[in-house]
Amino acid sequence: MAETSPLAKALKGSCPRCGQGHLFQSWVRFEPRCRACSLDFDSFNVGDGPAAFLILIVGAILTVMAIFVDLTWSPPWWVHLVWIPVGLALTVGGLRTAKAWLIAQEFVHRAREGKIAP
Repeated sequence: MAETSPLAKALKGSCPRCGQGHLFQSWVRFEPRCRACSLDFDSFNVGDGPAAFLILIVGAILTVMAIFVDLTWSPPWWVHLVWIPVGLALTVGGLRTAKAWLIAQEFVHRAREGKIAP
């Protein structure tokens, strides 16, 4: 059986080690550990990285889209209020996948907190 990529496991929301257990307890909250292989998810630290990158990426996409719409059709100002729910949906929708992908990358590369050697 072929090994599943970290991105495929992230999109499924499954355990980065076994691919069977569920990674999430709720929409973006991790389970404490995998129910299938007992991998401790609490040992990984995804922090705010996924949220920060998503906000930057979604912000850039929305800015380009808003400028394009404004220069192409010159709509009234209130039409641009649509970017608020679109931005929120893109950020919240992508957060789950981004967090799952980052934890899968931490597992694959055995990333741990850095220490200064004496």
